[in-house]
Amino acid sequence: MALRRILGFSDGELMRADAKPCSRLMRQTAGIFTVGGGLAFWILCRLHYGPRITVPRSLRWAACGAVSVSSSSALLVCLFSPECESQNIAAYDNKK
Repeated sequence: MALRRILGFSDGELMRADAKPCSRLMRQTAGIFTVGGGLAFWILCRLHYGPRITVPRSLRWAACGAVSVSSSSALLVCLFSPECESQNIAAYDNKK
């Protein structure tokens, strides 16, 4: 459930019908930040180890960065996005 209701930012209304569902928004955000996190941690690895860098070490850093940044960005979207409020998930994500 989004933190918007707890923090007082929610008015409890349904989103517009053309709004992106929460699951799609989280998936797109995580996909974008996977690439960014991998590149950022790869650069940090290069800066940290300098000439002692190895390919497995840099791939490990890039993979850890991709996973951590994408999961944390998806969690933030889930917590703070109006599309992820419970009434909007019921209306748009759980269509049967």
